[in-house]
Parts: sequence; structure tokens; C-alpha cells
Amino acid sequence: MRKVICGAALVLISAVALSGCSSSTKKLDPFAGKGSPHFTGSGPLPKGGGRYHVGKPYQVAGRWFSPKEQPGYDKKGTASWYGEAFHRRKTSNGEWFNMNDLTAAHATLPLPSYAKVTNLGNGQQVVVRINDRGPFVGTRIIDLSKRSAEVLGFKQNGKAEVRVQWIGVAPLNDDGNHLIAMNKALGQGEGIGGLRQIAKGRVAVPGVQVAAAKPRYDSSKLTELASTQSEISTNQSETTGREYFIQVASFSDAENAIATQEMLTRISATSVMESSRAGEPVYRVQIGPLKSEVMALQLLDDVQEAGFFDAKVVSSKLQQAANTY
Repeated sequence: MRKVICGAALVLISAVALSGCSSSTKKLDPFAGKGSPHFTGSGPLPKGGGRYHVGKPYQVAGRWFSPKEQPGYDKKGTASWYGEAFHRRKTSNGEWFNMNDLTAAHATLPLPSYAKVTNLGNGQQVVVRINDRGPFVGTRIIDLSKRSAEVLGFKQNGKAEVRVQWIGVAPLNDDGNHLIAMNKALGQGEGIGGLRQIAKGRVAVPGVQVAAAKPRYDSSKLTELASTQSEISTNQSETTGREYFIQVASFSDAENAIATQEMLTRISATSVMESSRAGEPVYRVQIGPLKSEVMALQLLDDVQEAGFFDAKVVSSKLQQAANTY
């Protein structure tokens, strides 16, 4: 039987070799695979979990990749698949890879996300949960789990030409029923718009019980954050005449941004700023204003530790020419 070496695995081996570091001393990010932890528990692998993650631009084999929210993502290209070599290991956002689940790896889409994938050769379609980074070989645009490749009918060939359409951000507490609901609707002819409504929990699918999505961010340290902010002196002399903000997150959905703002209001002055990117609205949740960069950096550490992993300090220039909610 011919053994398929998948794109994610091939580039991962190269990346480890180039790093010159042992996997025991350096965390592999954004890669999963053979260098990542192996699930040692017994029984079925846990579903969902992990964290929301977009990440900073990164380079692989001379190519740069810039992760970001891409609400209109709709591309055609080559798909590959990965399986046994990565089974039961951590993915890039901290979930456990199960080659028998409908999951996938993508180089730049937010993690975790849902996407509709269509095999252009035979018309087969499936909705997958993107929870890993890859592939990084040639023109390949997505690496699918073994099961996803089987559903799309290209496992034996190793590759296929596909169309990938982003549906939306996936909940962390995905017990598998979210995918069941969307794939059931897909089989009944539901379009991408309807799938997005199902993913957001706005439309129920008969016969499938979907758990309510948990909040995006860990709110267990909100009291601690409030205390931390009160302890930071507002009389610091290190001021530059500029105001600083902590950009907590960016959303393509205003409802998600406003929900996050409401959660943060009891910590500090928080606002939602509307702007645009590639003709699409973007809603940025910000904490501030803060009087000095030092103050902002001190608070940033606690904000990130509380679960806002991609938060960063920005200048007051982002406040200009924007609508405030």
C-alpha cells in the first residue's frame, strides 16, 4: 500500500530540523505534529477545548503567512490530508487531533473555525472544524483529517482540487453536534448563509441537540484584573502626551464585539471601534485610554493571562475616524 506523506508532516520535519532546538525545550508554534504533546489518557479523545487563536505572521520555508479573520474567505486550490503520524497529538490551538473527526488545518484562518469544503472533482461536500496550522507545501490551501478526506472521496489519491468557504468562528465547547447539525443541513441543500446561522446558534436543526456556546474568553480572572488595574498608579510621570489602548480582539460580527465589551466594562473603560478591512466591517474591542505605555504594558500581561491571547498595546491613532458603540 502506498504511504501518503502529508503536507503538514513534511514541512514540520523541516521546521524542526531548521530550528536546532529540542521539542522538550522549545514549544512548536504554530505547528502541531510529532513535536507536540501526545494524549496519554485512556478512552476517546476529548472534543473541542483548546483556545481561540489567530496569531502573528510567521514564516515557513521562505514563505510568510499572516493569520487573520477573513469573513469573505472563498478560495479554490489543492487539499491534502493527514492522519496516523499526528493522531492523538495537540493541534496549534491546543485541541487534540483525531484523524477520525471532521477537522482540518489551515495556514491563516482563525482557530477554531468552521469551513465548508467542496471536492471540485466529484461534488462531495463537508463542513470541517479548523483547529490546526498547515499545509505549507506548494499551492495546497488546506490539510484535512483522514476522515474528512474519506468523506470527500480523495483519501486514496492523496490530493484533490477543492473549494474552501469560511463559515465562522467555532465554539470551544464543540462536542461534535455542531458539525453534525451543519453537515445534516448541508446534506439537505443548505447554503453557506444558512450554515453561518446554524454555527451562530440562531437556527436549530431538528433531531440534533447543540450545546450553548461558552463565552470566547476566560472570565475567571476578571476580579483579579480589576484589582490589578486599581493598583497601577495613575500618577506615573512617564507620559508622552499620548494615550494608549489595549486592543483586546477584532471581530467581523458586531454582536460578538459588544458581548466582549460588556464583559470587560467592569474592568476598565472599554469601547468598540468600527472600521473596515477589504470592504468588510471590523469591530475592535479596546481597553483605555491609559496614560502611559508602561501602564498599558503592565495591564497587557494580565489581560493576556486571563485568556485574551492576542491582545496588544496600540496608540491613540486608532481612535480617529472610527464609530464608537
